[in-house]
Amino acid sequence: MMRMRLYAACSVALALSPVFARAQSTADDEANIRAVVQGESDAWNRGDAEGFGAHYAENGSFTNVIGQQLYGRKAFVAQHAMIFSTIYKGSHNVLTVSKIMFVRPDVAVVDIDGALTGALRLPPGLKADASGALQVKLQEVMAKDKGGWTIVAFHNVAVYPLPQDGPPK
Repeated sequence: MMRMRLYAACSVALALSPVFARAQSTADDEANIRAVVQGESDAWNRGDAEGFGAHYAENGSFTNVIGQQLYGRKAFVAQHAMIFSTIYKGSHNVLTVSKIMFVRPDVAVVDIDGALTGALRLPPGLKADASGALQVKLQEVMAKDKGGWTIVAFHNVAVYPLPQDGPPK
């Protein structure tokens, strides 16, 4: 009887081990993705374009807050080096992950809220909120490669409150 209980307990443990391993992997992956985003925020605040692009894929797609689209890590870093030395010099960007959705174990869609303050000026058409911050929503698609997460697509849009009478008709 004792052997049967031990056998049953071992069988259940073996059956559940992939579930626990997957849960731990997801928790580790979420922590690693959050660390990538925190690293982006920290690099922005240092004005460090190379650091900001450290996890950006060599062939990544980037759409900035005014709709300009660029491809590749080199263009991504160059664009940020330019803005860090001009309009966003000395600015501060707080990036907060609001949701991580795993499309597959090695692909995640990451929704990020951003608040940019201290810009020397904002691009045409953009305006800060009452607190002086440019509010944005970022959506990054990340892929896991060789144990690390890289940003393969980065889309950025400004956020403005809807008019009091609701959305345009």
